[in-house]
Amino acid sequence: MRITGTMINYYFICQRKLWCFTHHLNFEEGHQNVELGKLIDEASYSREKKQIMIDGTINVDFIQDWKVVHEVKKSRAMEESAEWQVKYYLYFMRERGIEVEKGILDYPKIRKRKEIFLTQKDGNKLKEILDEIKNIAHLEKAPTTINSKICKKCAYYEYCYC
Repeated sequence: MRITGTMINYYFICQRKLWCFTHHLNFEEGHQNVELGKLIDEASYSREKKQIMIDGTINVDFIQDWKVVHEVKKSRAMEESAEWQVKYYLYFMRERGIEVEKGILDYPKIRKRKEIFLTQKDGNKLKEILDEIKNIAHLEKAPTTINSKICKKCAYYEYCYC
């Protein structure tokens, strides 16, 4: 099973959303928040070559000199999940012999950046997370809803609550 950065991100946000995504139930196309994120990504860092697909699995926003991985986000609202997404990119690339130094979370809308580093402890946690994602993907039914305030802005809201 190929585990994408999106799956890592969803693992931290909502495991029900992760399950839907792994079962090809995608409600994000046309969703206002998702479209806004795409617009910010497209309009930012126009000098960079963007959307670098690696090994047919991870799709990095852009990479500087094959040393610094960048992930562009519209806000810091889901920062922990975004950090782990970048850590996974670093882990994935190092596992394939690409010696990247660090990652950067870019928030062009608020003009902020955050450096992300991958420790040995993070790598061990990622191995556990990868196993847990595989387990969630193989569940017969979607995990229960999380009833969080973030649900109201989620593209999957109607699937989960209506």
